[in-house]
Amino acid sequence: MLTVKELGIRAKKASRVLSVAKASKNEALKNIAKALVSNADFIIEANDIDIKNGKENGLSDAMIDRLRLNKERIDDIAQGVKEIIAMPDPVGKVLSGSKLSNGLDISKVTVPLGVIGIIFESRPNVTADAAALCLKAGNCVILRGGKEAINSNKAIVKVMREAINKAGLPEDCINLVEDTTRQSSIELMGLTEYLDVLIPRGGAGLIRAVVENAKVPVIETGVGNCHAFVDESADIKMATDIIYNAKTSRVSVCNALETMLIHENIADKALPAIYDKLKEKNVEIRGCEKTVAILGNTVKKATDDDYATEFLDYILAVKVVSTLEEAIDHIAKYSSGHSEVIITENFKNAEYFLNHVDSSAVYVNASTRFTDGGQFGLGAEIGISTQKLHARGPMGLENLVSTKYIIRGDGQIR
Repeated sequence: MLTVKELGIRAKKASRVLSVAKASKNEALKNIAKALVSNADFIIEANDIDIKNGKENGLSDAMIDRLRLNKERIDDIAQGVKEIIAMPDPVGKVLSGSKLSNGLDISKVTVPLGVIGIIFESRPNVTADAAALCLKAGNCVILRGGKEAINSNKAIVKVMREAINKAGLPEDCINLVEDTTRQSSIELMGLTEYLDVLIPRGGAGLIRAVVENAKVPVIETGVGNCHAFVDESADIKMATDIIYNAKTSRVSVCNALETMLIHENIADKALPAIYDKLKEKNVEIRGCEKTVAILGNTVKKATDDDYATEFLDYILAVKVVSTLEEAIDHIAKYSSGHSEVIITENFKNAEYFLNHVDSSAVYVNASTRFTDGGQFGLGAEIGISTQKLHARGPMGLENLVSTKYIIRGDGQIR
């Protein structure tokens, strides 16, 4: 098992080859897409071990769902790779150019970031998605997944490394830290000599630990305390459908709904309708006093911690508010800056919400579940950035490059 430093040395060396690669990048990606499907049984066999271990270690059903791979999910991962192949190469674009009075030609062009480290938890699909995106953008990657998915990750990385080698690229373009102890994460966070940027993907604890401890530049992603505000003018059927989809279609992801705010003028009619639909998936409601008064004592009283929590489970915090401004104030206080939606038939209120809510994705009359690189037409994503530098929102290929200036002269001196 290679050390983190040894992986860094190998990735840095491979990056010099990958950074100038052209057609071989797409050839490698085609090989990866094909190999993932043809080796599905091998990957699922490894994943079954992780699922078994996860159940024995008491992982929740939601976490098991995040961990699980089957042929359908592997086909989806391979399809995501194919979509990346079809996208323009983000490297080598001339963003601007000028000729100075002294005759110097100056161009600003896109270049790979270099070596990207990704620390993530129990979703093995991240392994393939992240590696494919980094490869297309000319970046080598060092992946460090959680112990829950180590067997799945090792199988996926083995398949990908063999696939890219057949395209003539170094296997070390894609690397996996097989040591899942805390020490390996600490070493990766401090790998300043070989790592150009570090991206954490996972829960609040992981992201906070990386942001607070990393010496390598960090792009913060992931935590999704997402909100929906049901305005007094909302269509109740639309609101019910959106809330149900955003909360229950997949509770274990960062774009799932965690808090619903509802205007007091529509709460008496809308809350029971929405609650009846949510009961189909046994969603637990934790609400304010007005929510409890409307829905009855089967609803738990919400605490401030509930409004601040990314549940990743069949739990929804609810609060009845008096005004649109109160809803926005609540979002400003508790949101993680991921995704928020207003459900309304009032154009003025919709525009006010869009302009005053400061999150990476703000919706009118649509589910927060669309905050996804694939859904936005970006192909697979590296993560959802909730900060403002260097990227924000779903991070696709265009966010995985930097720039440099190229200056051509004929002997000029200063």
